[in-house]
Amino acid sequence: MSRDAGREAFLSLQPALQSVSASEPVEVDFAGVQVFSPSWGDEVLGGLATLFKDRVVLHHTENLSVKESLSLLEKIHGHKFKHA
Repeated sequence: MSRDAGREAFLSLQPALQSVSASEPVEVDFAGVQVFSPSWGDEVLGGLATLFKDRVVLHHTENLSVKESLSLLEKIHGHKFKHA
């Protein structure tokens, strides 16, 4: 997954994200994800974190690819994601 694909994915989420209430969590489920690239994640999760701050909650992050990519993104952005 490329950065461009991540940017497209984030843009495609925009209509659904507009209906998220001010107190509602934004949950991202990684169940079944085999490979998670930092560049794709940077576009999608970085965008979500910018919009929703600490309301982004990640589920099923046990996969090594997901763990490593999330760790890198947290270091780059200085933001620790919430895990369910």
